[in-house]
Amino acid sequence: MKKMTLLAIAALLGACSSAPLASKNYLAGEVFYLQRIALPPSATLRVSLQDVSLADAPAVVLDEQSGPIKGQVPLPFRLSYDPAQVKPGHRYAVSARIEVDGQLMFITTEQHAVQLDGQDPQPLKIRVNAAR
Repeated sequence: MKKMTLLAIAALLGACSSAPLASKNYLAGEVFYLQRIALPPSATLRVSLQDVSLADAPAVVLDEQSGPIKGQVPLPFRLSYDPAQVKPGHRYAVSARIEVDGQLMFITTEQHAVQLDGQDPQPLKIRVNAAR
């Protein structure tokens, strides 16, 4: 009886370990601005992929990359998403912001729409504008 139980458990564990992992797709790109100024060492970048379908509700964030900036523009980013979670008829966009010591310095002012159908041109070029 113990051997049968152990065999059943081993079979279940084997089936679990061979299950395919959810595949991820990626959006890669660069954030840039036109002003000819250097970013201070304390600058941080946040880039997010959002479902912006509902006009009267906050956007739903699918993925976000955030952290200190190393170097100067253009600033590379890479966002991932699960294609199985992309809903037909929904609208998706990428937004970015640069902060210095907690103060907003640059932000996207135009919507950068993406289709998330695997055909989006890459690298994406996301322009941010001065906040003031």
